[in-house]
Amino acid sequence: MSNTNVQFDEAIKSCKDIFIKKTKDYGTSWRVLRTISVVDQIFIKALRIRTIQEKREQKVGDDIASEFRGIINYAVIGLIQLKLAKPLVEDVPAETVGDWYDEQVTLTKQLMMDKNHDYGEAWRDMSQQSFADLILVKLLRIKQILANDGKTLISEGIDANYIDILNYAVFALILIGEGKH
Repeated sequence: MSNTNVQFDEAIKSCKDIFIKKTKDYGTSWRVLRTISVVDQIFIKALRIRTIQEKREQKVGDDIASEFRGIINYAVIGLIQLKLAKPLVEDVPAETVGDWYDEQVTLTKQLMMDKNHDYGEAWRDMSQQSFADLILVKLLRIKQILANDGKTLISEGIDANYIDILNYAVFALILIGEGKH
């Protein structure tokens, strides 16, 4: 599992680097996004991955790994937005955004480590197609939770779904990095 910890950190480091650079380029324009908008951004990326997987061809330069990185960053945005509770038009310093990012990733990594303990890193035997499909399932669940005014009867909430999405995308990047997909 120590290798997974290092691989997780490496995947997140590359994503955070992109996130901070985009924050410096665009500011925190993403702060206006409501939950459904974040979900739709992730949905677009996951569907593109699935389409490329099925057609085995792509016409736009961004590869599948880039799309999984985007999914990770949008999942972090979703978690930050839930924590801050209200989408706003505001400019936040990159350092503060970096702290918010780290906070959400730390919580996500802890859950990943706990699940890896219980599941024995079963994800290492999963296909990239399954990661894309599971991300789409989680997004559809979030959409249903939103349709239910944010309430669930016995199921996990929106935050847990974002955390799973983030971890699935990290797992996909790790396996891509190992040449398994």
